Amino acid sequence: MSSPIVAVVGRPNVGKSTLFNRIVGDRIAIVEDQPGVTRDRLYAHAEWLNYDFRLIDTGGIELGDAPFLTEIRAQVDLAIDEADVILMVVSGREGLTHDDEVVAKMLYKCEKPVVLAVNKVDNPEMRSEVYDFYALGMGEPHPVSGSHGLGLGDVLDDVVAHFPDEAAEQDDPAVRFSIIGRPNVGKSSIVNAILGEDRMIVSNIQGTTRDAIDTRFVTNDDDEFVMVDTAGIRKRGKVYENTERYAVMRAMKAIDDSQVVLMVLDAETGIQEQDKHVAGYAHEAGKALIIVVNKWDAIDKDTHTMTDFENLIRQDFKFLDYAPIVFVSAKTGQRLDRLPQMILDVNANHQKRIPSSHLNDVLMDAIAINPTPTDNGRRLRVYYATQVAIAPPTFVIFVNDPELMHFSYQRFLENQIRSSFDFSGTPLKLIIRQRK
Repeated sequence: MSSPIVAVVGRPNVGKSTLFNRIVGDRIAIVEDQPGVTRDRLYAHAEWLNYDFRLIDTGGIELGDAPFLTEIRAQVDLAIDEADVILMVVSGREGLTHDDEVVAKMLYKCEKPVVLAVNKVDNPEMRSEVYDFYALGMGEPHPVSGSHGLGLGDVLDDVVAHFPDEAAEQDDPAVRFSIIGRPNVGKSSIVNAILGEDRMIVSNIQGTTRDAIDTRFVTNDDDEFVMVDTAGIRKRGKVYENTERYAVMRAMKAIDDSQVVLMVLDAETGIQEQDKHVAGYAHEAGKALIIVVNKWDAIDKDTHTMTDFENLIRQDFKFLDYAPIVFVSAKTGQRLDRLPQMILDVNANHQKRIPSSHLNDVLMDAIAINPTPTDNGRRLRVYYATQVAIAPPTFVIFVNDPELMHFSYQRFLENQIRSSFDFSGTPLKLIIRQRK
């Protein structure tokens, strides 16, 4: 089940981004000590009271010289469209304004729950100023200070109370996968080729496809899939055309809803910096991943071309060294028939469980090959490990002192696990804990 989405909405200069940064803080799920993993602060993971959710900072929307009213409408329209809960932010320092009332009137028309946060209430004496905001009709105004972190607990308690109930999901045999990548790498063409029909509009104009569309299909081997095409994840209308960065948020939602992600590269234009940004989102989400190099028919090749391109991918996407690579052509259908089985394989690895006894045998053999490091005369001791979760496979390793576990040695242990068990296509998460 995908994480709930919370959108931070309000007129300019009320501190939306400050509040966003304070809520996210150090709660971002994964911090990678690898190049190429970047995150856009417009959209981030957050958690509160064991609830994981995604937070949208509508203050990050760029509309150039658009007037405030246009900017406000853009924020609210996007938030209403995507969010499960809307966090409306006003300023206690400036008091109730006409623009606040404009935002409130637009939110009246939506059927989404709204939580009202009065920001910039930096001292107790200012709390009496919040009562004016009852006039907005958005319920109880919560005084907060984004800059100091005051009052956030009450706001987040109210936010998570409005999250949708996690109804038990029916077992669905279909594997759900999304197709991501920067514009114009041929994602829609791959969809059409896989389905054998013109399911999507295909054009050389970037952003032709406007909405993510789910498509269920069955292969000749009776394997079921649900495919999400995120080729052009922008909404119609001038407001959305002017807020291109917001497409990132919609792509991440599609990634969240998927079990497997196909990261599409363009063989003609090669690897670009934006490819790393897009791949970083899927990696941080912990999804199974396949790198698909499209338009392979369009380049001149010799006996070393494929190997050279693969080496370049491994060099530029070091954080995706677990992902298999396939070179395809949506135009000719070259190797596209391999994708369904590859998706099934990496999904199986993503769901794989390893018995603790086998896991610990591997770790003890690894330590015998490469003894644990020391620091100031203290040696790291690894006691035992156990798998605690799947999708992605997550392992807890109990040691005498987590500070002694150097990143390079943790990476060595992960590589030993991968060499002993087939985890191709899926990231692994290693949690280092002190044995008590």
